[in-house]
Amino acid sequence: MAPERETPVRERAVSGATAASRHRGPRLDQPRAPRRRLLPEYDPEAFGRLSERIARFLGTGRFIVWMTVVIIVWVVWNISAPAALRFDEYPFIFLTLMLSLQASYAAPLILLAQNRQDDRDRVNLEQDRKQNERSIADTEYLTREIAALRIGLGEVATRDWIRDELQEMIKELDSRRDGHHPGTDVNLALPAEPPRGRDADDR
Repeated sequence: MAPERETPVRERAVSGATAASRHRGPRLDQPRAPRRRLLPEYDPEAFGRLSERIARFLGTGRFIVWMTVVIIVWVVWNISAPAALRFDEYPFIFLTLMLSLQASYAAPLILLAQNRQDDRDRVNLEQDRKQNERSIADTEYLTREIAALRIGLGEVATRDWIRDELQEMIKELDSRRDGHHPGTDVNLALPAEPPRGRDADDR
C-alpha cells in the first residue's frame, strides 16, 4: 500500500516542476532589474536647480560688475603688459571666444530656468483656480443657508411683533372698556377689583 500513497506526491512534484519551468519569463510581482544605459544618468531636478541659480546670478548687477571688471583687466593687461606676458593680443580673439562661449551657455540655462518657472506658475494657477472654485461653492452654500434662515425667521413671531400685537390688544380692550360695550366688563387698569358680574350677583 505504501507505493500507492507515494505516487500522488510524485505526480504533484512533477507538476510543480513543470509549473516552475513555465514561469521563466519576468514575474509581475517583482520589479524589473534596471537596464544599463550608455549615456550617464543625472538628476534633472538637481540640474534644474543649478540652472536656476546660474540664471538668477546672471540677472543680477553683481554679475555685470564682475564681468565688466574682468574685461577691463583683460584688455589693460594685454595692452600694457610686457610682450612675453601677453596671452591675447589685439584684437582680443580669445576674449571674444570666451564671451561667445559664456553667452552660448547662458541662453539655454536661462531658458531652462524659465521653463521651470512656467511649470511652477502653471501648478500655482491650477491650485488657485481650484481654491477659488471651492471658495465660490462655500459662498453659494452660505448664501443659500442665510436665505433659508431669513425665510424661516420671517415666519417666526419676533419679540417686537408680539409686543405690537399685545399693545394693539390692550388698546382695543381699553377702547371697548371706555365705550362700555357689552361683554367687555374686564378692568385691565385695576386688576385688584372684583369683576362686576360678582357684584351684580351679590346684590
